[in-house]
Amino acid sequence: MANYNDAFALRNDKAGEVIAERMRKRHFQAWYCKTAEEARDKAISLISKEDTITFGGSYTAEQIGLLSALKEGGYRVFDRKEAKTLEEKEEIIRKAFSSDVFITSFNAFTEDGQLINIDGNGNRVAAIAYGPKSVIAVIGMNKLTGDVEDAFDRAQTIAAPVNAQRLELKSGCAKTGLCCDCLAEDTACCYYQRIRACRPAGKIKVILIGEDLGF
Repeated sequence: MANYNDAFALRNDKAGEVIAERMRKRHFQAWYCKTAEEARDKAISLISKEDTITFGGSYTAEQIGLLSALKEGGYRVFDRKEAKTLEEKEEIIRKAFSSDVFITSFNAFTEDGQLINIDGNGNRVAAIAYGPKSVIAVIGMNKLTGDVEDAFDRAQTIAAPVNAQRLELKSGCAKTGLCCDCLAEDTACCYYQRIRACRPAGKIKVILIGEDLGF
């Protein structure tokens, strides 16, 4: 009999392959990787040294070592965290719309292969929907939900409060850890995104990872 961790790993392996296939039917490119290391290597294989690369604030990409690997590997990376002024940071954020590769994650995904995000400023969801030539999304299997309603619920009640506290916002959930459905000026829940299918086909490349990653 499998132990607790092994049971979840077996479930992730089986479900990950099934959902990746369902995503491909929705015209995403999609893969399942058992480990963070495999996912990092897969993502790098989809990028060339000539590509310009931007990021959408993905903690998962940091966790799997993708950001550091690209920087250390001599890739053409534009990182807003390295900006010295607000103007420079805004300029780097806007580069996402004309970049070759935009690296991001999602707050949740569904059993039938749809992708869900909630965004505060909107730059992440905007770049995912239109602009960069290629979007690479790295997503932990802990973000799997049953359907779209469950996915938005996860994004709003789990991911948003964690991000609000991490970013030291002044929203209700930053103070309590619970969703207050607030209208705070700096609320993280402004722009809701549901990606039902990918067009043009293959633009969004999804790498599901059999580990608990991100928020």
